[in-house]
Amino acid sequence: MSLVVDGVTKTFGGNTALQDVSFTVETGKLTALIGPNGAGKTTMFNCIAGLHRPTSGTVTLDGRDITGLGPSRVLDAGIARTFQLVRSFRELTVLETIMTAGHWRSGQGFWNSILALPGARSSEETLASEAHATLEALGLHHLAGRRVHELPYGQQRLVEIAKALMTGARTLLLDEPAAGLHPEEVHSLRQLLAALRDRGTTILLVEHNMPFVLSIADHVVVLEFGRKITDGTPVEIANDQRVIDSYLGKEEDIA
Repeated sequence: MSLVVDGVTKTFGGNTALQDVSFTVETGKLTALIGPNGAGKTTMFNCIAGLHRPTSGTVTLDGRDITGLGPSRVLDAGIARTFQLVRSFRELTVLETIMTAGHWRSGQGFWNSILALPGARSSEETLASEAHATLEALGLHHLAGRRVHELPYGQQRLVEIAKALMTGARTLLLDEPAAGLHPEEVHSLRQLLAALRDRGTTILLVEHNMPFVLSIADHVVVLEFGRKITDGTPVEIANDQRVIDSYLGKEEDIA
């Protein structure tokens, strides 16, 4: 089973952001969506995640049509996403921020927890344990008590990934996860995504760090001006003259 985008077109007034785009994200694989600025990558993420309704075409997950569902119903179907700009409650700690994402599947409403209503305590203890484990896996456990907005940008990006993981979704949409990370953090991110994939998590990511993409992706989809120009393995993409001309540039730029 898989995430299938079939003939998706998205127009805004008289402007076409996506034109008849089709591709498949295989279950348990990492697919990268690349292209120059303005290619339509974020618009495609928004169409999948429910922020935009496609003008035409369909999006299906494991055979279920999720086209046009709102973000909460897409998350309920099993897809979680991160954003280019980190989103957090300003006064919450990293641990508390991660736990808010876990409330989606905990059986306890967020405000029930905040107000300490009956039945919430055991759920909170479970969520706290899961949140600590998630932070440990991301190398962020030592930051659990810090407020998110106080962290360096690269660490905030990792908190976004932790939030997505805590929802329990099996398909992740990661919007430029390596942006702002130091080389050591990029290496840790590569290991994390490989481990998630090996555990069966399906990943679709948008990323401009091409060495990172070509080292981790199983499949790469290339957009240009809202159209798919090609897709294939990282080796195929790195050697495709159309991709080199439109996006990758000279060989030394992607080495």
